[in-house]
Amino acid sequence: QVQVVDSGGGLVQPGASLRLSCKVSGFTARRYDLAWYRGTPAQGRDWVGGIQFPVGNTIYLDSVKGRFSISGDPDNYTGYLQMNDLKLEDAGVYYCKAAGRYWGQGTQVTVSS
Repeated sequence: QVQVVDSGGGLVQPGASLRLSCKVSGFTARRYDLAWYRGTPAQGRDWVGGIQFPVGNTIYLDSVKGRFSISGDPDNYTGYLQMNDLKLEDAGVYYCKAAGRYWGQGTQVTVSS
């Protein structure tokens, strides 16, 4: 059974940084993607960016380019979302999605002065 666990959220001030983690277990594919979304299941989740393993190609939403960076360790099925210069509008629940189908439980990011 595949399980995705998101972690690393918190309360920060505008301009601060956070690093989110995504750990996938019960998964053995060598080629797969990890994508990050933000929002809620009830209100909808917006795509933020993603990475394709094992190559490591990344792609980002325009509004986060230059501030967010996605990386990971494909052999350990772990992904990271480094978020710098956080803005009020970046707040939300962040979710990792593995292989286009497996969702994490989400981790809350609050940006407040």
